[in-house]
Amino acid sequence: MYWDANLETLHPAAMQELQLSRLRQTVERAAHSPFYGRRLKEAGVAAANLRSLEDIRRIPFTAKDDLRAHGEEMLTLPLDDMVRLHASSGTTGQATVIYYTRADIETWADLVARSLYMTGMRASDVFQNMMGYGLFTGGLGFHYGAERLGALTIPIGAGNSQRQLQLMQLFATTAIHIIPSYALYLLQTFAAHGLDPRDLPLRLAFLGAEPHSEDMRRRIEAAYGVKAYNSYGLSEMNGPGVAFECQEQNGMHVWEDAFWLEVLDPETLTPVPPGEPGELVFTNLTRQGMPLLRYRTRDLASFDDSPCPCGRGFRRLSRIVGRTDDMVIIKGVNIFPLQIDKVLMAMPEVGTQYLVELTRQDYRDQMLVKVEVQQNFFQEDLRYLKQLQKRITEALKSELLVTPRVELVEPNTLPRTEGKAQRVVDKRT
Repeated sequence: MYWDANLETLHPAAMQELQLSRLRQTVERAAHSPFYGRRLKEAGVAAANLRSLEDIRRIPFTAKDDLRAHGEEMLTLPLDDMVRLHASSGTTGQATVIYYTRADIETWADLVARSLYMTGMRASDVFQNMMGYGLFTGGLGFHYGAERLGALTIPIGAGNSQRQLQLMQLFATTAIHIIPSYALYLLQTFAAHGLDPRDLPLRLAFLGAEPHSEDMRRRIEAAYGVKAYNSYGLSEMNGPGVAFECQEQNGMHVWEDAFWLEVLDPETLTPVPPGEPGELVFTNLTRQGMPLLRYRTRDLASFDDSPCPCGRGFRRLSRIVGRTDDMVIIKGVNIFPLQIDKVLMAMPEVGTQYLVELTRQDYRDQMLVKVEVQQNFFQEDLRYLKQLQKRITEALKSELLVTPRVELVEPNTLPRTEGKAQRVVDKRT
């Protein structure tokens, strides 16, 4: 049973008392590692002198570069006590490695099972995991959580679209874990076989691994006839199971008994109020082998501490609005790719694919947005397409504060992939 009313509806004061106790335990564990032993000593911080949760600000931040340079030095136990490692994709540099004890794996599985249960998934469900397995945490994280919940789990992994459909039909899949852009890509395979995913017993979709807008979620829900849930995780904090939506779909509950969350202004590194976007900074409260203290995620989101109708007392995160390291600057304006997704996916005429190309001409930045148009709209006359092009341009200008050049293209002409979609190509260097 993965609904603990005593814990999940705990009064905020009692939750903070639990968090402070676990923070002290974590700092005491971390002090046994060579890396944090040095850091905490230099900062004059010990578990015994943490009198409130605000005292965490005395602890220095941990950054991705620290993990790359001192990974094994962060272990609080001998390497022989570790049973698994996971690593980030390393697309922006050297991969970062996280080590897990057996107890860490068990705790992680419980957190994911708790997340799935919150959405309404039960042991009677058939769960098809369409995420990659291996060093990426998403695949195995959901796999262990679904099995812990008791659901029949199909470990198909990513890609192989025709096989995905066959298994969904053969085993009457009711829940899927899928990358949002791949969920839209897979619709083409359904159509090619004359199938409608709404005719399957599917009822739940868990979207992860890439940011997506609310309009993209609604498109997936309508196309598949499911409720689609947003989730948040990162390998440095375990993987999936850090925050998850409940059935209200009004923000992702952070499992605050396992993670201490700070939302900070990325420039001043001071706390921001509810509703204001800031950088997410997390501290492990239960991890044994490699707890991280004040890890800067570079992810930007806001939090909501108002009561949720589901009754859970945990704070809720908004969608990730961007990353401090995936922001692009056009003509001096800060732009996040998700802003473009938000505008385009809100327009029914727009298809599932778009591509942003950034160039520099005569020392000036140029933005070209190539947009696929739905087949039934692309057949309209030239005047209609010109009007659509103008509407898209104006909507993007209103959101981005810069004027892009918009090019409308026929359906299925932009590059596609069964993995994460590449939305921005920067050709300025």
